[in-house]
Amino acid sequence: MAHTATLSVRTDKGLKEKVGKILSRLGLNHSTAINIYYHHILTHKGIPFEVKIPNETTLKAMEDLEKGNNVKKFDTAEALFEDLGI
Repeated sequence: MAHTATLSVRTDKGLKEKVGKILSRLGLNHSTAINIYYHHILTHKGIPFEVKIPNETTLKAMEDLEKGNNVKKFDTAEALFEDLGI
């Protein structure tokens, strides 16, 4: 049997509950999810996704999206491609 260690983490209660619901739908619990994350860190020799502070353009785009400003919506992929000119 593999040796185990205990990890104690503090997080926002609401975040834990929301993530717990998603994990449950995936058939996972928090411990399994953290172990998957740790294995990815080991495999990638670092955090398995980009971690950086967004620039002003990205922050503005995120704010606009949250507020629904300057957001285009399309009913079909074809309409999106047509708008993009492709």
